[in-house]
Amino acid sequence: MIQVYRYRVKNLAGLLQKQARAVNCVWNYCNDVQKSALTWNKPWPSGFDLNVLTTGSSKELGLHSGAVNAVCEQYAKSRRQHKRPFLRYRGRRRLGWVPLKGRDLKREGNAFRFAGNTFRVWYSRPLPQGKIKDGTNFAQDSRGRWFLNIVVEIPDVEPRAIEREVGIDLGLSDLAALSTGEKIENPKQLVKLADKLAQAQRANKKRLATNIHARIKNARNDFLHKASHRIVRDFDYIAVGNVNAAGLAKTRLAKSVLDAGWSSFRNMLRYKAIARGAWYEEVNERFSTQVCSACGSLPERRPKGIADLGIREWTCGDCGSVHDRDQNAALNILRVGH
Repeated sequence: MIQVYRYRVKNLAGLLQKQARAVNCVWNYCNDVQKSALTWNKPWPSGFDLNVLTTGSSKELGLHSGAVNAVCEQYAKSRRQHKRPFLRYRGRRRLGWVPLKGRDLKREGNAFRFAGNTFRVWYSRPLPQGKIKDGTNFAQDSRGRWFLNIVVEIPDVEPRAIEREVGIDLGLSDLAALSTGEKIENPKQLVKLADKLAQAQRANKKRLATNIHARIKNARNDFLHKASHRIVRDFDYIAVGNVNAAGLAKTRLAKSVLDAGWSSFRNMLRYKAIARGAWYEEVNERFSTQVCSACGSLPERRPKGIADLGIREWTCGDCGSVHDRDQNAALNILRVGH
């Protein structure tokens, strides 16, 4: 099993900033080579081809040879993933990024050794023993702080026996409704600081606005981590509706959808379930709010689509059961998951 551990770096920020500029040079060179291949109708260079072309550049750039190779391989991988003939150039405004090979990073107590330098970090949680994989990198956030992201391979966990199961319907009024009847409130972190953020933006205080955005993001992630941890701890089987967050983010509900963090919540549930041996599944939630969870029918009078989002409770015309809209959807999601 592959996991990523993130640590904030305490020192050598200036060195990392210098190396990030060198990384941009390598990336932009790869982009130039790709454009040249397009112009002359030549085969597109692979990661191996780009590695050959950049051989010997590490000393001149002041960048570890493993980092140069990692940049070339990531360029070819990104070009293939995005299915684009070439990618964007990396300039000064792009956040710093220094990839490296897993074999080049060495543990040194609570610090890490790379390219002859010791990087001290806030060792917020222990790094498990295991092979450090490629994909490990130094990355900068919007406030200029550097983080070390370590990709490590750890042993797989045996799946748990299914004793407790839950269906989860994601929403906006409440972040999640569980099939057990419990509802997890939506803290709406953006709403809490919206006025301060607007004032900073109107005053053109970019640093203050960036800090407020960071506070919102950190508070949201903290809440989602705690909620997802509790669900994975309490339930052995978790079924979640596959609500199209990206699609709804293009509608008038965009701000509320993005503030809720549905995609992040599902990702947290997924990897935490795998790490702890729980079962996780995303199921098709189509008609989950309209089907009666008691009799399984699709009655004529039922809440339909976005137009009826205001209907939070309804009665089945076939069996007479009274349903809370969200809990009914969660029960149907759990049923479909089986």
